[in-house]
Amino acid sequence: MRIQDQVAIVTGGGSGLGAATARHLAGLGARVAILDYDGARAEAVAAEIGGMACPLDVRDEAAVGAAVEQVADTCGQAARIAVNCAGVGLAARIVGREGKMSFDVFERTLRVNLFGTYNVMSHAARLMTGLDPTGTGERGVIINTASVAWQDGQLGQAAYAASKGAIASMCLPAAREFAQSGIRVMAIAPGLFHTPMMEGLPEEVTQKITANIPFPGRLGQPEDYALMAAQIIENPYLNGTTIRLDGAVRLPPR
Repeated sequence: MRIQDQVAIVTGGGSGLGAATARHLAGLGARVAILDYDGARAEAVAAEIGGMACPLDVRDEAAVGAAVEQVADTCGQAARIAVNCAGVGLAARIVGREGKMSFDVFERTLRVNLFGTYNVMSHAARLMTGLDPTGTGERGVIINTASVAWQDGQLGQAAYAASKGAIASMCLPAAREFAQSGIRVMAIAPGLFHTPMMEGLPEEVTQKITANIPFPGRLGQPEDYALMAAQIIENPYLNGTTIRLDGAVRLPPR
């Protein structure tokens, strides 16, 4: 699918992977709507790229539905592109010190990462089905964000790995369901990326982490993710699978 002149929704577009994706798609001629919990950041990126901002919590199904409708009304057509980057990276042992349980972390992580992704995918696909197909028979492309943690989850990542594993696992059945409408569904599983989740780490910790990446020997940049997203959108034969974007890294146990 050509990106130019298409309407795109990017969640988590106020920072990190989402902001880079929003900028890249806008640079390729898309009209981009940013859905983000942080309204100020969403507005800032939207102003920079000539897009629109919809502050919301992706866990709120009704708010997501209203935002997707608002994007369609404002842009004159529903989004053909939806990229889900919104998420949290909370860490906790299943049973911590002195028997402390972490169900609250597990629940919040799944509600944001998994339920939020599902909400946006559902409402985006609902409106995509009403669009006319392109010359290649496509009505839309949905890209969800998993993580290499779904296969290489580290100690303390049970909740995060579960949420990202579910995103990877639902990619194929979602693609099969929406195939009849000409909608492709893909997932990207980033490795160790330079995002707000990583920026708070001490330099020596970052260097230790980077040393485990075979090639290129650096953290992934958000622009690497944005490039992958654009390539998925433009390649009509990519469908129903999860692509690791990781520099060949495999996460150690801790």
